[in-house]
Order: sequence, then structure tokens, then C-alpha cells
Amino acid sequence: MRPHLLFCLCLSSLVFAAPDPTPHPTKSSPKGLQVQMVADALELGIHHANLNIRLNGLLSPEKEAKPGQLTTSADGFTFVINEAYAKSLDRQIKPMSDKGVVVSLIITTVRSPNERIRKLTIHPKADPIKGITMASDTVTPEGRACYKALTEFIARRWSSAAAKHGRVWGWIVSNEVNSHNEWHQMGPATAEEVALQYEDQVRLAWESLRQHSANARVYISMTHSWTAKGHKDPLQACPGRTLLELFAKRARERGDFDWNLAFHPYPSNLRDPRTWLDKVSFNDNTPKVTFKNLEVLTKKLATPEMLYAGKPRRLSFTEQGFDLPDRPEGLAEQAAAYAYAWEKVLRLGDAVDAFHYHRHVDHSLENGLRFGLWSNKPGTISEPDQKRPIWHLLKAADTPGWKAAAEPYLKTCGLKSWDELNRK
Repeated sequence: MRPHLLFCLCLSSLVFAAPDPTPHPTKSSPKGLQVQMVADALELGIHHANLNIRLNGLLSPEKEAKPGQLTTSADGFTFVINEAYAKSLDRQIKPMSDKGVVVSLIITTVRSPNERIRKLTIHPKADPIKGITMASDTVTPEGRACYKALTEFIARRWSSAAAKHGRVWGWIVSNEVNSHNEWHQMGPATAEEVALQYEDQVRLAWESLRQHSANARVYISMTHSWTAKGHKDPLQACPGRTLLELFAKRARERGDFDWNLAFHPYPSNLRDPRTWLDKVSFNDNTPKVTFKNLEVLTKKLATPEMLYAGKPRRLSFTEQGFDLPDRPEGLAEQAAAYAYAWEKVLRLGDAVDAFHYHRHVDHSLENGLRFGLWSNKPGTISEPDQKRPIWHLLKAADTPGWKAAAEPYLKTCGLKSWDELNRK
């Protein structure tokens, strides 16, 4: 065979290589955590972990790469990678995936101080001031190419067969999108407009992922607001159920794909951990879905319009925690809320991929909320100080010691047995 032809055939096999067919890992329990301290997370015995990745942090501001710099390309555009940031993620992902933990990434973007990065990564209609995490620029040619290139880089580095830098199995695209004024900022928009933009953004990420993995999972992200509007202005937020239905409809119209649901079933009142007191119902018209009425989600995902290949979408609880109230029984209430939530999640069985607790350590910039398994040191943002009772309870979850660890909290929840949860 002529050398030139052999080279072309080899190049073709590299470019058009099939995605890795390795099945998605099956774990013995949904125990997970949004991880801040890797060693502590492994000590807790988690099976699932999620980490934040910022697209603006992954992108370097240079227009052209210097010798040796990492780059990624799409649609005729080439972008330079911030290798230091990528390596910092390696140091978090690899130690956990090497231990068999199923790692997911929450893929978001925030405003960069660099103008070029800001323009490439943020939706052009986004408010210049409002919003914490932003919708991505999937609109302008270069911004769309940047999003495609960065997600393809993520897939190649962390979701391919090589797993040289650690393996990622879950992609949570953006954050709490039905609250788009704050967490998917794209300017004032109707629910229909949000669904159109978000479906396109998720599909682009899914296409990047499917180049490298046939079975890693993509999730759409929503708050606990179900039929509740979440904001007095309908152009700033919309009910989660509405967005879910519109997203599913749009995906079917364009050719359905295997997206899944990442949901945040915080208590109705974020400052009160007693989720068993939430004023919610067990039907599809409930204002919110919290740990008290999780069954609403599994019922919804089993409806015909939500199925994919005849099966319900996967469900993962990717961000939720319990505040520590400032009263004598606060520590017990926080721990009891975890015990209650864990027992509720277990009763959903195989429908749930993971229950990622949030937060690992209190964060001083989180509006005074104290969700942490650890307190933070006074005067710091999130430097760990002291373990709380909830830390020990999470460690006991899915171990032979669970029953003894959780039983003391039954009275706090107003229960005599966890089996009462089967009767709601």
C-alpha cells in the first residue's frame, strides 16, 4: 500500500473513531456530594461526586496560541485553553474517578473580567449586571463555535476512553434554568424562548459528548419550583414543569436525544431544614417539588411525552442541602433532614442516579445559609472548621451502621418508623 494512502486511512480512522462504548457505571447507592475536599469526600465513602467547571475559566484570552499551548477548534475557529485551570480540574477528578467514584461536572459560565472571554462565553442578550451564572453564547458564529469547541475539549479530556486525566460520566448543563434571571441569565425571556435556547445549548453539549462517549449522561438543571412561577415577572423565571414540557417538545421536534433531569429538591423554605413540614401536594399541580413529594418527578418522567426509547429519563438530585437554623435544636434538625431525604430517595429505587449533597463546607457568600457538613472558619469564605452531626450521618448512609445512626432522628421528623414514608 502506498505510504500516502496508508496515512490517509490512519487519519480517517482517528477522525471518525466511534465513541467509547463503555456502559455507564452502576453503583450500589446514590450517595454523593458536591465536593470541595477530595480526601474528605473519599473518607465519607461517596459513590458520586459533582464539581463545577466554568467555561470562562477554561478559555484563555489569547487569539493565537503560543508554541506548546493547548487549543480546541470548531467551525473554522480555534481557541486557546487555560491549561492551568484544566490541570486544577484533573487534580480533583482523577483521584475520585480512580477510586471508582462516578464524577459529574456542572458546566456553567460566569462573567469574566476579560472582555474577549466575556463576549465569547455569555449570551449576547444577557443583562450586563444581573445574573450569577449565564446562558452561553450559542447565537453568534464565533460564540457558538467557542461553546462547541470547549465542550468537545471537555469530552475529549475527561469523558473519553483514555481517562488519562480522570473520567467524567455526567454533564449537568447550566444551572437552575427555570430561574433564568439569576442562574441562566439571557435577558428578559418567555418560557418558550428559554426552552428554545436551552434545548439548543444542551444539544450542542450532547453532540460534543457523543463524539467520545456513547453512554455518559447529559442532564438539564431545574429548581424546586414546579408550578410556582419563581418570580413576579414572567420574563425573569418560569415554572419548572412548564420549562420541562417545552424542552421535551422542542427536543422531539428537532429529533429526540437522551437528555436527563437534574433537579434540586430543596425544602420549600431554604432557611428551614424541616422539609417534612413543606406545604406541597403529591400531584402534578404542586407548587414545588421537595424531598417530601419526590414521587411527583418519577410520575412525570414516566408519562409518554417524557419517555426516551420507551423508558423514563434518568433523574439525579445534583444540588440540595439543609440550612442550620439558629436555635438549640438546629443541628439535630439539619441531620434529621438528611436522614429523611435519604430514606425518601431510597424509596425511588433505580430511578435515581445520585443524591449529591450541597454543601461540603459552609460558604460565607451564600446569603447567610449554612448548608455545610462542615462549618467554615470565622473570617474565611469556605475554609473548613468543624464537622457537624450531618457529616457523620452522611458517612453512615448505605453502610450497616445507617439504621442506628438515623433512628434517633425519627422523633425530630415526627415519625415512628421510616416505613411511614411509604404512605407519604
